[in-house]
Amino acid sequence: MEIAPRIVVDEKIRFGKPVIKGTRVPVDLILGKLAGGMTYEEVMKEYGIAREDILAVLNYAAKTVSGEEIKVVA
Repeated sequence: MEIAPRIVVDEKIRFGKPVIKGTRVPVDLILGKLAGGMTYEEVMKEYGIAREDILAVLNYAAKTVSGEEIKVVA
């Protein structure tokens, strides 16, 4: 099931974690690689994905984080 443009979930792929459509590459893996300092080009080459896939991952992550509600407990 597509949950965002280019991002899908399927219980038979990576235990239902969000992945890039048409691959088994998890969204969190790509975010981690970028956060770790890999360039778009390095990630694209390493995982066989397109720049549009990386942008879709970043967009999905941004929308997910923006919907978070954080409650401060003192």
